[in-house]
Amino acid sequence: MTKEKQTMEELFREPRYKICVSGAADMDICCPNIKDLAHEVGKEIVAQSCILLTGATTGVPYEAAKAVKEANGISIGFSPAGSKKEHIKRYNLPIDNFDLIVYTGFDYVGRDLILTKSADAVIIICGRTGTLHEFAIAFETRTPIGVLQGSGGTADIIQPVLAKGYRPKTKIIYDTDPTKLVQRMIQLLNKENKIWRLKK
Repeated sequence: MTKEKQTMEELFREPRYKICVSGAADMDICCPNIKDLAHEVGKEIVAQSCILLTGATTGVPYEAAKAVKEANGISIGFSPAGSKKEHIKRYNLPIDNFDLIVYTGFDYVGRDLILTKSADAVIIICGRTGTLHEFAIAFETRTPIGVLQGSGGTADIIQPVLAKGYRPKTKIIYDTDPTKLVQRMIQLLNKENKIWRLKK
């Protein structure tokens, strides 16, 4: 059996949570240990038998994807491009550390929507305006959100902004520990899915 076929069989063998990591493609605005934080999140996603979703981009999401592949996990990227060629030539984005790249063809705005709506939960690590956009989509669609506080950028402004106009129907978890943040998110998803199954 080929490695590619094994990977696809593993991907669809049983239901798994799909965890989106949203964060800064340019890590200059992030905290000094941002790579370590992204790696810890990626490793814990694999430890929790989950699938990583990212925007198939550089920076924080790429570091998380790299950690996932190092841990023999599954990494799926959602590209703003319509083809592999456009992904590389126009957007200058990586193609390594992904088991599958979905070429959406909807630029960054459409990519963000498809990526976020495909996820069971979104974890925010640092971030700029693109991360803020993905956060807003998750917030409005009531997708559970985890925020890694202290990582810099968008992650550190979310709580004070929401305090001025928060609607409490979206589940948001704040933590400064990347491993605990993922673990708490899985606990929340397990609880939410148990309630859904009982209602069904």
